[in-house]
Amino acid sequence: MTTDNRNIVERALARVIETGDIDTLEPLLSADFVHHRPGSSSRTRAEWLAAARPVPMGDMQVEIQHMLAAGDHVVMYSQRRLPGAGPGIAVVDIWRFEAGLIAEAWEIIEPVAQAPANFEWWKSAAHPRGREAPVA
Repeated sequence: MTTDNRNIVERALARVIETGDIDTLEPLLSADFVHHRPGSSSRTRAEWLAAARPVPMGDMQVEIQHMLAAGDHVVMYSQRRLPGAGPGIAVVDIWRFEAGLIAEAWEIIEPVAQAPANFEWWKSAAHPRGREAPVA
């Protein structure tokens, strides 16, 4: 099942990038599909597809850095760029499969240009002199 799920993700991404048509994913999403992203509410299949349609998928360059599959989950780390849109974004996608369909998805996006600044998040009031928190 793990290999099947990974193959489904790989084929789906190739199809979306090749055609630029996000609707090619619809048959792979379960009827009760839920998409989660930090800072926004969860979306249903119809809501997620509607929100993703304006993204110029056919123009996007996607470099898959890592893809892991275990049980009913597939996790992918990628870097994505749009021509003329700067350095791009780093994305972690997590998909949960149920009965051969994607039932749930989580997505975390970080603009690559902001990555160095985001390394500073752990320097808080608890570490006022700028010392890094001890690593456990």
